[in-house]
Amino acid sequence: MSDKSAEADASPELPLGTTPPFARMHRWLKRGLFVCLFGLVIEGALTVPALALWYGWPNLSLTEICSELMKIRYSDDALECTQPYPLSGPPFGGAPEAAGQQTAQDRWGIQPVPQYPRVGFRELVRIHDERQAAGNG
Repeated sequence: MSDKSAEADASPELPLGTTPPFARMHRWLKRGLFVCLFGLVIEGALTVPALALWYGWPNLSLTEICSELMKIRYSDDALECTQPYPLSGPPFGGAPEAAGQQTAQDRWGIQPVPQYPRVGFRELVRIHDERQAAGNG
């Protein structure tokens, strides 16, 4: 009886559900998961600013970038992003973003292939300026 109590006192307190043979593996899994979660937070925090710079943020506002991307994606020059976004809009209510949109020029199949051009580095600035010049001229 005294051997078991001495053995129990010598082993460290393990988290609930961890048995002594797997304690080391659980500790390394926990560390690895913390590293991955920290990496995901950093990636998420840098994604929007990086994409905004890629599409032309200092020259275009975020609303103009959104509008230009929708115009390219749906091949419809009349589309605009609304700012501030209404709380009654999707996903909380109302029609989805592209409801009734028939202008997208995609090749449909098991994996749809978009037919709009790939937007390169800061190309939205040029496209926006061309659209403005055509509308004003």
